[in-house]
Amino acid sequence: MKRPFSNPIGFTPLPVTIICTLIYIVLFVTLLLTHLVVPSAPKTKTPVAGVNLTEAWLDLQHISGGFHPYNSRRNDEIRDWLLRRIDRILAESMKGIMFDRARYLHDAQFRASIAKQNPAVVFSDVSSNVTFSCEGKNLDEPGVSIYFEGTNIMVYLPGLEDDNEDWWNTGKEPPEKGGLLVNAHYDSVSTGYGASDDGVGVVTILQIIKHFTSKGHKPKKGIVALFNNGEEDYLNGAQAFRKHPLSKFPKAFLNLEGAGAGGRAVMFRSTDTEVTRAYQKSKHPFASVLSGDAFKRGIIKSETDYRVFTEKLGLHGLDLAFFEPRARYHTDQDDAKHTSIDSIWHMLSAAITTLEALSSDNQSFDGKGSDSVWFDLFGQILAVFRLRILFALSVTLLVIAPLTHIIIGTVLYKVDKLYICGRKKQVRNSEGEESVLLHGWKGFFQYPLLIVLASATNVGLTFLVVKLNPCIIYSSPYAVWSMMLSAWAFVAWFVSCAADFLRPSALTRLYSLLWLSCISWIILLAVTVLEKRQHIAGGYFLVFYFAAIFLATTIAFLELFGLPRKSEYAEEVSPCHNGQTPSHRSQSISSGQRLALSSEEQQRPETNNEEQPAGQDEEATETTSLLRHDRQTTFAHYRHQNPETNEDEAKDESKGRKVYLGEQAWSWSLPTWPWVFQFLLLSIIPIIMTGEVALFLTSSVNQTLADGSSIMLPHFAIAIFTILLLVPISPFIHRYTPHIPVFLLLIFIGTLIYNLVAFPFSANNRLKVYFDQHVDLDTGINTVSLTGIKEGSFLKDIVASLPSTAGQEISCVDSTVRVGLQQCSWHGVPPKVVPSPPPVLGIPPQFGYTDWLSFNISRATNTTRNEAYFTLSGKNSRACKIEFDSPISDFEVKGAAAEARSEKVPKGGSKEIRLWSRRWEKPWHVKVQWGDEGPSFAVGKKKQQPRRQGLNGRVVCLWSDANVSGVIPALDEAWKFVPAWVAISKAKDGLVEGSKSFLV
Repeated sequence: MKRPFSNPIGFTPLPVTIICTLIYIVLFVTLLLTHLVVPSAPKTKTPVAGVNLTEAWLDLQHISGGFHPYNSRRNDEIRDWLLRRIDRILAESMKGIMFDRARYLHDAQFRASIAKQNPAVVFSDVSSNVTFSCEGKNLDEPGVSIYFEGTNIMVYLPGLEDDNEDWWNTGKEPPEKGGLLVNAHYDSVSTGYGASDDGVGVVTILQIIKHFTSKGHKPKKGIVALFNNGEEDYLNGAQAFRKHPLSKFPKAFLNLEGAGAGGRAVMFRSTDTEVTRAYQKSKHPFASVLSGDAFKRGIIKSETDYRVFTEKLGLHGLDLAFFEPRARYHTDQDDAKHTSIDSIWHMLSAAITTLEALSSDNQSFDGKGSDSVWFDLFGQILAVFRLRILFALSVTLLVIAPLTHIIIGTVLYKVDKLYICGRKKQVRNSEGEESVLLHGWKGFFQYPLLIVLASATNVGLTFLVVKLNPCIIYSSPYAVWSMMLSAWAFVAWFVSCAADFLRPSALTRLYSLLWLSCISWIILLAVTVLEKRQHIAGGYFLVFYFAAIFLATTIAFLELFGLPRKSEYAEEVSPCHNGQTPSHRSQSISSGQRLALSSEEQQRPETNNEEQPAGQDEEATETTSLLRHDRQTTFAHYRHQNPETNEDEAKDESKGRKVYLGEQAWSWSLPTWPWVFQFLLLSIIPIIMTGEVALFLTSSVNQTLADGSSIMLPHFAIAIFTILLLVPISPFIHRYTPHIPVFLLLIFIGTLIYNLVAFPFSANNRLKVYFDQHVDLDTGINTVSLTGIKEGSFLKDIVASLPSTAGQEISCVDSTVRVGLQQCSWHGVPPKVVPSPPPVLGIPPQFGYTDWLSFNISRATNTTRNEAYFTLSGKNSRACKIEFDSPISDFEVKGAAAEARSEKVPKGGSKEIRLWSRRWEKPWHVKVQWGDEGPSFAVGKKKQQPRRQGLNGRVVCLWSDANVSGVIPALDEAWKFVPAWVAISKAKDGLVEGSKSFLV
């Protein structure tokens, strides 16, 4: 007879342990490498025509050499540098093209002829302005109104199909076929150098201009390269672009953004299938439709220019952005040091191939596109298809899967081989009917017990970690992953082995797959409903997951055809059939016993069982089991049955039949190799798809707690995805040897201790806190605030580390600006944002604050409406705002482009008007209306006038330039003295706000 392990793929412990473990290791390592390692940039500095990576890297270092928010002097410097840089690029591409410059300026026909050779037209927009509004949290709540003067730069790259007319100057409509838009913003936040947000996007567009103006690479469709200014504050730059004639030209767009620092650029949002297919041509695609669904449902609160292009301009397009690590976003670590040339190349190569595909596409991109599903596989292939195809596949699986199993079950029943749930079989003989026990129910309830206990362990660990050390996921997400994975795997193994020891069954794997099919069918039903009603495609991986379970379960059903007919088996083991008396029935129909054999006995040559006289016990030795005829409590292999304990199974052995330890006697004919195909089906595709989503989700949300997001979300996400990643091994885990589970137990103990006691932040994963300083220009009182997480005493410890807080009473309250966080305030070091004469001895510095902001208010007297005129300006600033205690109904800024009232003021009115000028210290003239309005009315004979109401609030100006040390001493102090594990970011549009109250 063959040795127990002669079959290298048999369903026995060693093959199961080795094969399953190796496949999991290969898949997990590959997924981690794909997620963490950025594809290398080519060694040559010019990998594509016109593109120079060395130039791009040097350009990025220049852009990120200082803070450059819209309200800073360096912002103007970056704008001037960009214009010069674009001129140099175009000059290089125009080499060899000679023409009369004076004639070009005055002769339209000559200009048209040169345009065929001229690579681009540059627009420096210093005239567009826009007025718009943002809704409150609810439609009826007051919102915010914005007036913004743009300073965008646009470069028009004519396409082969474009007309050679300067239609933007003549008032004509742009070409009907339209073109493309590629966008990045060149402003940064006041506390971040803007390397990834959005310096890489800016240098990418500069290289795109070089590429498409190089010889032989003119695009088929024209391209507008937009460098917008003011994205960080209400997407102002993109809003201003709406007012420029070029905004009518594009039909599709590619937006380049950054919400992290370095890493890979992810395509995280798309309007439709058609434009997504353009990104499919990228060499290293990185995308998940799950992020697009999160934006749709409002789970992700932040926004990009994508929203303006889609909602206001009605364009089709894509959002491409860096997304991790979130801890460096909007901080001083968003610099060239923390990104790489590999990251530049990843965004640049994807942008060029996407624009080339969009440009060569014959689609007009008119009308509404189709909802799409997209995801990458190992960063090499991008799968793109329509949502309705996923919906059709989901519905098909919902119907076909149970129907297939019902049909197979019916056929098995007809051929008398449906052993599942079979308790006994009746056999007719000369004495009447005999009942032969089949034990088909054994193992039915093992799997739900396994799932419940293992999953409950993960849920319990989630609550434990969140209770004792909730922020550990911020810096150590993979430690949390290791804890969850090892805990679930060990508990699942322990429960399955214990259940298999007590009630071994040859149907354990089939029952496990049946339970999986039922659970996943219910999940698929919910996913299908969301696909249809909410157009949510993020559950795509669960559709393929169910398909794998369906196929594996089908194979398990088909295995039953290898069993003998129940009637034949029952007759064979029937006591009367074997010539036995009924008194021997209990022995003849037993399902087999596990007998412990020492290694010496396994190596001993096989002997005839009849050599041992029946009823005579073997001589006891030190290796003899204490319970001689009971099974040994180890995870043994196939054993030969002792005829003394099971005469019928000994007869099967003599025929070459054998069953696994303690399992049903009829299982001898089950094939031992199909489990490999079942495991491959359950593991490869489901683990790849689920693992990519899990890693993407972890990187996206593990550090969002610093933004005020739920602390439970990332922990529960890991717990849920742990189950999804390890479920594929659960039908086979009862065959595992103890070595791997015990090793996982040790990993669990180590990671649990680490996750409960380790400090959750580090110099590479700094806790982000938000700085702002407010100066009451009426009283001279200045207040500095840091806003941060509520968990623990971290924020209070950070505040206490600042020398200026010594001896002060720190006030900490829930933040009204950043929901979910708390704000701690104290009297801070006075700012010096406005140049002033040296202080006079004995005169406090706050007495010089009053001239920082000047304003005047007059109430309209020639109207029955509640109306007033504001004139305001701030020194050394070009950003101010008017805050109202009660909402206004309308306003108008002198010199503003005409806008509909619904565009300027939300439905619930405005509680604030934000004013942004391209000129420094510009005075604004604003007319404001509020309260009751309309003509006079009569009551009886007496004519009544509308009720006149007052209006109060504050006039505020902002200062955001922190490039010079000493201008904002409180911020300098924070950067210098906070612990190394803390990062400072801006809390509001201005680092310093100075305000005065008013009453009309």
